[in-house]
Amino acid sequence: MKLYEIAHSRAGDKGNISTLSLIPFDESDYPRLCDFVTSERVKLHLKEIVSGEIERFCLPNISSLLFVCQNALLSGVTTSLAIDTHGKALSYALLEMEI
Repeated sequence: MKLYEIAHSRAGDKGNISTLSLIPFDESDYPRLCDFVTSERVKLHLKEIVSGEIERFCLPNISSLLFVCQNALLSGVTTSLAIDTHGKALSYALLEMEI
């Protein structure tokens, strides 16, 4: 199954760092996300986009995960020549991941 079937995502940015939240539609799917959506798997899935480390933070009080992606925006919003300088499409790329 693809992540978009059970969750939604939002993206944020600061400099050359993108943050991706992953929030299940149903809170009962949160443990499944914790089990299957690891930093390593996200790094492998986004390997063509994110060149730096990816760190995962579990937020059980709000049943969501947060991924901090280093070197994700081709040097940063103000200097990048990328079409999506803010990395908003990264949230959609994450949701394409198979679990």
